[in-house]
Amino acid sequence: MILVLGGTSDSLKICDRLYELGINDFILSVATEYGKELASSHAKIVVNGKMDKKEMIEFIKENEIRQVIDATHPYAVEVSRNAMDACEQTDIKYIRFERKSLLEKIRYQGEFIVDTIEEACDMVMKNENWENVFIATGSKNLGTYIKLLKSKRVVARVLPTGEVIRSCEAMGLNADNIIAIKGPFSKDINIALLKHAKVDVVITKESGYAGGFLDKIDACYELDIPIIIIKRKTIDYQRVVHDISEIEESIIFG
Repeated sequence: MILVLGGTSDSLKICDRLYELGINDFILSVATEYGKELASSHAKIVVNGKMDKKEMIEFIKENEIRQVIDATHPYAVEVSRNAMDACEQTDIKYIRFERKSLLEKIRYQGEFIVDTIEEACDMVMKNENWENVFIATGSKNLGTYIKLLKSKRVVARVLPTGEVIRSCEAMGLNADNIIAIKGPFSKDINIALLKHAKVDVVITKESGYAGGFLDKIDACYELDIPIIIIKRKTIDYQRVVHDISEIEESIIFG
């Protein structure tokens, strides 16, 4: 049995490819109910919920997992660390799937690269012209942004689920601060959203083509809006591949 750790659109593509290869004995693990809904048409067995290292070791043993394909979000580094440790302790194969960074493809002078949310917020707070801040990183760390950007007007683009909306409202956001819509978005849709919110600066995370990262950059370029990009956290993966065909080779011949 193969365990696919999901959380990205690429994890769903990996599942589709496994079926195409005639590999049916795999489990897809996701962290949220929404993720489970998305995954239901891509995997016969989907488990929902976060696992720490101990729970992952138990899951591997109980389900006779022989290989883990880690296709979690690039910022979910703790999950990846737990997965690598669990694979090492159970003596099974681990492979990390991650799209190559697109940062080198950006040619925009209004781009600022930082390492953390705190750095991004500090940059915003030091610029008195950046009053309306567009948060395009999802809802996971929204509370941190709200706390660190107290004197600014925050507009957050989040998933349109009841759980997320209630969470935003509990943090003090209202309809004027929330854009609840599911991406990814084209350049034109990004432009429309940024114009509508009267944005002065955008904070986003480094993502890939599937997340519409370059379309987001292009929209900011078109509108001459500065964009602060929080880099992926990097860890020393045991093995990393950047193309689904490399995973196929590992499964078939590894």
